[in-house]
Amino acid sequence: MLNINRRQALLGLGAAVGSAMLPAEAEAFTSIYYRVAVPEIFANLRLPPTYTPNLVIGSGFGGAISALRLAQAGETVTVIERGFRWPNAPWRDIFSSDTIPDGRAFWFRNSAKMIAGNTAVFDKFGGVMDATEFPNMTAWRAACVGGGSVVFTGVMIQPKKTHFDLLFKGAVPYDELDRVHYPRVRKMLNLNPIPSDVYGSQAFGHSREWDRQVAKAGYTPERIDSIFDWNVLRSEIGFRSRPSATVGRSNHGNANSAKFDLNLNYIRQAEATGRAKVYPGFEVLSIGTDGKRYVVSGLLRDPTGRELGRTTISCDRLFLGAGSIGTSSLLVKARAEKTLPHLNEHVGEGWGTNGDAIVVRSLGRITGLTEGTPSASKIFDTPLGMPTTFENWYVPGVPVNISIIPSLGMVLDETHRGRFVYDPAKKSVTMNWAAEGNADAIAACRAMNNKIAEASKTIPGANPFIADVTGKNWTAHPLGGAVIGKATDGYGRVVGHPGLYVMDGALLPGSAGAVNPSLTISALAERNIENIIARKG
Repeated sequence: MLNINRRQALLGLGAAVGSAMLPAEAEAFTSIYYRVAVPEIFANLRLPPTYTPNLVIGSGFGGAISALRLAQAGETVTVIERGFRWPNAPWRDIFSSDTIPDGRAFWFRNSAKMIAGNTAVFDKFGGVMDATEFPNMTAWRAACVGGGSVVFTGVMIQPKKTHFDLLFKGAVPYDELDRVHYPRVRKMLNLNPIPSDVYGSQAFGHSREWDRQVAKAGYTPERIDSIFDWNVLRSEIGFRSRPSATVGRSNHGNANSAKFDLNLNYIRQAEATGRAKVYPGFEVLSIGTDGKRYVVSGLLRDPTGRELGRTTISCDRLFLGAGSIGTSSLLVKARAEKTLPHLNEHVGEGWGTNGDAIVVRSLGRITGLTEGTPSASKIFDTPLGMPTTFENWYVPGVPVNISIIPSLGMVLDETHRGRFVYDPAKKSVTMNWAAEGNADAIAACRAMNNKIAEASKTIPGANPFIADVTGKNWTAHPLGGAVIGKATDGYGRVVGHPGLYVMDGALLPGSAGAVNPSLTISALAERNIENIIARKG
């Protein structure tokens, strides 16, 4: 295997040579140099078995949790994942840059429209992040073993009870999650806020400046629980690991294990039982039933997109953990094509963006050279009467501190929802989302940002690079499409189809209550699978 210096030289040479080639030649060269530079993601790609008692689609929070708990209960489990299993090591962070086109970037795309409106160019390769485009909406979602835990910014926040109850309307008892399932997830993922020594390092000068600015406006910043492994960040700061999380990398993964992602806990423990197996590179095309068992058809391909085979899997129980968009699309297609004929009218409904928006101020103080990825702090307010959370963020694609102070805004918007619909001409699923569906959330974020900018004597936005509030047609937290208590019962059992379960963000009613959804998705999955195992179905 190549040593680290030769890998670096290979990447540099590959970028230079590849850029001078014609498209077909460049694609062939890309395949060769990734096979040499990161052979692990090409290894052990094989078709899953044609029968398994329990089949889990997706290896994100819902899928990984389902797989572990089923395996611990003595069940045989097969997990299929369209993405690949990427390697991690302290000095192997070559393929996780947010700024350089590389294999760990977007999922089979030459380019992707970014949140600021510009278009980034990448190698067409099976990267870890999918940018799924619909009319009026682009949704970022994961495509890798470990799902969203690999690509998100690590934030895990429990919503307020009032906001949760407003959204779930009694379908799930908040007090039970608060007492049992939220704590269970926190323990499994070792959630902790940023320690003082890491917060005080040069990489988090932008976080300290964010805290100073919001305090000027009368807010008291609160520390955020995170999935990041602070010892790995300490290693980066102490030059014992290649810089990753301390230089603004996250959305394309952290190859030095800076995140304590699902590959290091739920998935690892599930596989350690000997009863759960993960099959990367297998993309599901359709789901249905043969009258006795559920059947899932799909194809296996390698990271260059080359098809390696197709198969149909039958199973006694099917657990959907493909994320809001993946799960909802499979169900809507199955209902339209009558492969799952008893799905009710709520399937495909109730989709939302979690009120996501990117909020920016500029011309504040510059402290520190680089930007650390983990969010250190959050604040809460109700501008224009809408519950809104701002989290200290970083600037994706800009590893150095250039006095742009961003926030991730999340607004509890009960009103604006989209729906998944089947297009019979294309035999595919799309989404109906209003062009101004995020307008109220953006207005709330703008009012809150203006208040902070005025008090801290900073400037809203960073013109001409990025506006003050961005997110009209974008979300990093797609939610809904198979809402719990409507498309499913109160534990994710799909109405009309015993043995079929939804275990992911499709269950949430378009919003997680002005916070990031990952902790609630995980807690719901823990609660669902506990009940399913206890009741044997």
